[in-house]
Amino acid sequence: MQHRPPVPDPVGSDTVLPRVSGQFGHKAEIAIPKKKPTGRFVVTPAHEGKGRKAENGDVVIVNYTAKTWKNGTSLPGTYAKAAGPKVFPVGRNAVIPALDRSVLGQPAGSRVLVVAPPEAAYGQTGNARLGVSATDTVVFAVDIMKIVPARSAAEGHQTEIPDGLPRVGARPGPAPITVPDTAAPKHLVDKTLIRGSGATVKAGQSLVIQYSGAVWETNRGKDQATVFDSSWAAHTPTTVVIGRGKVIEGWDRALVGTRVGSRVLLVVPPGLGYGSSDRRGVPARSTLIYVLDVLAAA
Repeated sequence: MQHRPPVPDPVGSDTVLPRVSGQFGHKAEIAIPKKKPTGRFVVTPAHEGKGRKAENGDVVIVNYTAKTWKNGTSLPGTYAKAAGPKVFPVGRNAVIPALDRSVLGQPAGSRVLVVAPPEAAYGQTGNARLGVSATDTVVFAVDIMKIVPARSAAEGHQTEIPDGLPRVGARPGPAPITVPDTAAPKHLVDKTLIRGSGATVKAGQSLVIQYSGAVWETNRGKDQATVFDSSWAAHTPTTVVIGRGKVIEGWDRALVGTRVGSRVLLVVPPGLGYGSSDRRGVPARSTLIYVLDVLAAA
């Protein structure tokens, strides 16, 4: 990661500001003033929504429009036909400071004007791919489409689990997993425990999920499985692109077609998991158990 100078604290106004117009949820029109920017990092609502306010650890789904101040050049945004919303955890340095700071404390449904000097945008090197120089101030109009709280979980009645499959505690949050004292299934098992009422997940979408993962063989017959990985431990949901080979094949196969709001139990054979590779907490040729809550898709 490139070294970047300290990011200044954002302010709520300035003596000279761009104007933002247009409807929330659609590409914004940004009018750049003729005067030069002051160099301040400005974050100010152009339109204030009425939803939950974003907090550190929440995951946000945003759309944005962007321009450079100096030349008024339009930059690639999420409203372009081939693009899609930006999904990221708040306060985790997953995106440039201009976007990360733009959402903190702002309610869902808001459009936020951001004036980002280089320290808050693309740093001392700029971004040649976007045509942004090291001295460019960048203006964003950020639409906060959805906020997923950090401790979100699937809600609803959990169905009975067939014999021979792991038991999953019927509670919100990091439910305990108990592995039966039997051999693992040879094929992928995909069991919906809570059926969500949201949209159907499509390949190529970014999913916001909570999950816990355990190894069948090392936990077989124990009162409670030891998890090798969990989003709950990170205190923020995880974001993954599904159906495009970005995750293990078992996830790609099982989660495309799931409804948002669902809790899913997966048993993933080695060939659809990590195969003959050793990973931290996962011996080679392990059968994997996951409990996943599908919270949002974009």
